[in-house]
Amino acid sequence: MGLVSEVIKEIGNKSREFYEFVLPPIDMYRNEDNLKVVIDIPGFNKEDIKLTLCQDILSIKAQKKNEKEAETLISNQRPNVIDKKIRLPIDIKQGEEKIESAKYENGVLMLIIPITKKGKNIPIE
Repeated sequence: MGLVSEVIKEIGNKSREFYEFVLPPIDMYRNEDNLKVVIDIPGFNKEDIKLTLCQDILSIKAQKKNEKEAETLISNQRPNVIDKKIRLPIDIKQGEEKIESAKYENGVLMLIIPITKKGKNIPIE
């Protein structure tokens, strides 16, 4: 039984490592004025998450606080740390980096980022 529990524990560790470094899942939606970024990061408290936007790079960092538990952990597949950088598909001028709104609810982080208007439509006569 000891070998089986070690194998299960190792599989859990690899799953958690994959999530921490490759994921979280991110969806982006664009309209004329904004880019909406939706990120799944369940299991974190709002206070554990830090966002920064520098030019077109969005940085998401989250780290759970270690809590002593009375129970022995057998398998741990949930990530304890997320450190992800994403290049956004929009133009942001230097000094205009801002997130209009950020909301974290039910493990989903939603950001609204204003899009810099670049150029203008030129009518053809």
